Amino acid sequence: MTAGTSGAPRSLPELGLRYTAFAVVATAVNLLTQWCLFALYAGPGAVYAALALGTLTGLVAKYVLDKRWIFDDRSTGAAAHARKFSLYTLMGVFTTVIFWGTELAFDALGGGSWRYVGGALGLAIGYVVKYRLDRRFVFGSAS
Repeated sequence: MTAGTSGAPRSLPELGLRYTAFAVVATAVNLLTQWCLFALYAGPGAVYAALALGTLTGLVAKYVLDKRWIFDDRSTGAAAHARKFSLYTLMGVFTTVIFWGTELAFDALGGGSWRYVGGALGLAIGYVVKYRLDRRFVFGSAS
């Protein structure tokens, strides 16, 4: 089956492919943001600043994509968006621990490019967990 007039996928394989593609996009946004910060600043606290800024940009990108194209959430209004984004962010706290821990471990073990390998791995694991949390607690049982 294919997506009809709604944004949500109609089949499990389509959902999986779409969610994976969006996870790749959000991961790229996150890691590119980190790379840009390191290009501008490499002093004390740079790793944590890069993690925080990358997390923020990746979170916003993933929320916009997931809300419409994974969970077909068509709620409108500032209050509805604030509530959903707050819950989405709260669910992200759990997965951010996975992501940051993995990236920081790879940074401690090898630094440099290994940091990004750890970041990508941590994000991949985190997104699998996050889908389940978002489906249950943020967007109901929409998918």
